[in-house]
Amino acid sequence: MRIIVAMDIISGKCVRLSRGDYSTKKIYSEDPLEVALKIEDNGIDYLHLVDLDGAKNKKIENIKVLEKIAWKTKLKIDFGGGLRTYEDLITLFNAGARQVTIGSIAVSDPHLFIEWLMKLGQEKLILGADCIDRNVSTGGWLEKSDKEVISFISGYKSKGVKYAICTDIKKDGMLEGPSIALYKEILSAVKVNLIASGGISSIKDIEDVRDVGCEGVIIGKAVYEGRITLNELGKTC
Repeated sequence: MRIIVAMDIISGKCVRLSRGDYSTKKIYSEDPLEVALKIEDNGIDYLHLVDLDGAKNKKIENIKVLEKIAWKTKLKIDFGGGLRTYEDLITLFNAGARQVTIGSIAVSDPHLFIEWLMKLGQEKLILGADCIDRNVSTGGWLEKSDKEVISFISGYKSKGVKYAICTDIKKDGMLEGPSIALYKEILSAVKVNLIASGGISSIKDIEDVRDVGCEGVIIGKAVYEGRITLNELGKTC
């Protein structure tokens, strides 16, 4: 299972939110590159980089952070937040992203998302399927949709999607454990490479997600709050 550290960016700084609420913003570092170097130094290969400004404002805002981390480390970065056009995707890949996570466009313009998938291939794009009360949310989790999360993932799996990230938004940043039951239900219904996100608070939580069959797990606040050390995470890779 891939161990992926989350890094959320607002105004070029490394932050975390609780349940996607921007008013709960807590700054953990003024220098995302410094954090990225520590992640790499502990033997972790994967970074989930989210442009929260971009997600909120519907345009990429923090590409300089991506460029700097990609230039100075060998981390395999997936980037999400703010992209709206094919040109945005190409810009992100040229800036060093290995994969791009797409949620909003997958909800608002399915035909466009499928077109991108056909052009770029299933290894390049990750379906963002973050949900609250089982309905997919987009736009930095500020916009609710009527898309039920399992049917949403299943529908795109049939169109060629290989990877999906699912965050139970109510769990995100709360350090109360992941949504194991939801992940079990998704994986029993859809044969997708599922990346679990939200609620991870311990190595045991990571083991539980692995045992369910998830292909990857994203850890954020537990690292920044010292619940799990980067050294511990590196040993689980």
